[in-house]
Amino acid sequence: MTLVHSSTDHLSRRGLVLISPNSRNHVLVWDPATGEQHRIAFPPGFVGVANSIHGAVLRAAGEAGHFQVILVGVGGQDKQHMRLLARVYSSEKGVWGALISPLIPFEGYTTRGIFAIYFRGFSALMLGNSFYWCLGGRSDAILEFDLERQTLDVIRIPSCLSEVDLLQFAVMRAEGGGLGLLSILGFTAQLWKRKTDCNCVASWGVATTIELDKLLSLNPEKERVQPLIEGLAEYNNVVLLTTGGDCVIMLQLESLQFKKFYETTNAFYHHQFESVYSADCGT
Repeated sequence: MTLVHSSTDHLSRRGLVLISPNSRNHVLVWDPATGEQHRIAFPPGFVGVANSIHGAVLRAAGEAGHFQVILVGVGGQDKQHMRLLARVYSSEKGVWGALISPLIPFEGYTTRGIFAIYFRGFSALMLGNSFYWCLGGRSDAILEFDLERQTLDVIRIPSCLSEVDLLQFAVMRAEGGGLGLLSILGFTAQLWKRKTDCNCVASWGVATTIELDKLLSLNPEKERVQPLIEGLAEYNNVVLLTTGGDCVIMLQLESLQFKKFYETTNAFYHHQFESVYSADCGT
C-alpha cells in the first residue's frame, strides 16, 4: 500500500487487497473473490504522517479467514537520525499491536541534500518472516520489518548506486532465494543478490546484467527515455516497465520473456494482483 499519492492506492497479497482511500485515516482490506471488506482505522502515531507511510496485508494461516495488516512509516527525522514506526493489526484480536519505534542513525547512508524521506511506490516484498520496502529522497535504502521478531531496520543499497541520480530500483526475490534488488540506470538493468559470508557480513553482488534497449527492441524515437519501474509481482518475479512510449512492458526477470501492452493514454495507474489458483474450485 502506497500512501504518497493523492489517488486511491492498492496493494495485494495472497488474494487480499489493501486499499488506502483519499481520507488517509483508515485502510480497507478487500477480498475480490468474496467481496468481503474490512475498514480499519489508523492507529495512534500514524495519523498526520501520511506522506511517509506504507503497508502490507497478509492472510493468516488456517481456515478462519483472519489476516494481519502491517503499517510502517517514518515518524520524524533530523540531520543525524530518522524515527521509524511500525504497528501490526490482527483481525482475530481486532486491535493494533504495540508501537515499534526505533531511532536509526543516518551515518553511512545516502544523503543527497534532500531532507525528506519517502516510500517509493512499490508493494512490499515478503521473504520468510520479513517485509521489505524501498525508501527514496534523502536516503535510498531498504526498510526491513521482521514480523516474528517485531523489529525494524534499514539496509543499505549497493554503494555504487547510492549516489546515482535518476536511479530506479525495487526489491525482489533473488534467484535461488534471498533478498534481491533490481536496479535500472539508463537502459541497463542489473539484478543484485544479497549474500552473507562466514563472518556474518552481508554484501551485494551483481547476478545478471540486462541491456533493456536490445532485449525489448525499444523504438529509439518514441522510447528513448530511461525505462521506469511501475510495479513488481513478487511471486512471479515479473516487473512492469514504461518507456516513454504508448505501452506497458511486462518482463519476467528469470526467463527474460516479455509482453507489451499498448495503451491509448498516458494517464493510467498499474495495480498488479496475484492470487492462488485452486483446482478444486473448478475455475
